[in-house]
Amino acid sequence: MSAVRDSELDDDYEWPRPPQDGWTADDLDRLPNLPPHTELIDGSLVFVSPQTRFHSRVMSLLEPALRSQVPEEWDAIREMTIKLGKRNRPEPDVLVVRVDADTGPEQTWFRPDDVLLTIEVVSTDSIDRDREVKPRKYAAAGIAHHWRVEENDGLPVVYVYELDPATKAYVPMGIFHNRLKLTVPFPIDIDLTAVDRRR
Repeated sequence: MSAVRDSELDDDYEWPRPPQDGWTADDLDRLPNLPPHTELIDGSLVFVSPQTRFHSRVMSLLEPALRSQVPEEWDAIREMTIKLGKRNRPEPDVLVVRVDADTGPEQTWFRPDDVLLTIEVVSTDSIDRDREVKPRKYAAAGIAHHWRVEENDGLPVVYVYELDPATKAYVPMGIFHNRLKLTVPFPIDIDLTAVDRRR
């Protein structure tokens, strides 16, 4: 996806007009001048508002913490889309993916089978998508683990979910304040109070 700054838009700029049946997951890589982190949900383009400081800090905490703790066949990466089907390509804030799913530096998406964990940091403009729509789609695609992160007094609170394969729905496994310590999908220990800690 290419990005264009507001200052580069002139009076003649036209936003993309959807085709009759909506956009497809493959269109996302071909459409020019999309804002960064554009997602496709049910065939519609979803433009993301600027990140808050909290949102950015949480991603900066979780990605390296996970990368340092994942087994060697997995990797942690942020802000890559998952092609869930023809009309859905959401972008979790952080993902844990198979190392062998890396197709090179031009890669823009992963298959659901390559994803172990999705993490969404809830933003004001995306509450319904982050709490309801995207987790439901990740579960239907068979992604085994999902975390939702919310802000409470400046600190992250992590809601942990695991897929029930019989219902293809997530089951709550716990709510974590201050410290996130888990044994699945692999041993994880993250100090959530370090969200604003500098080196």
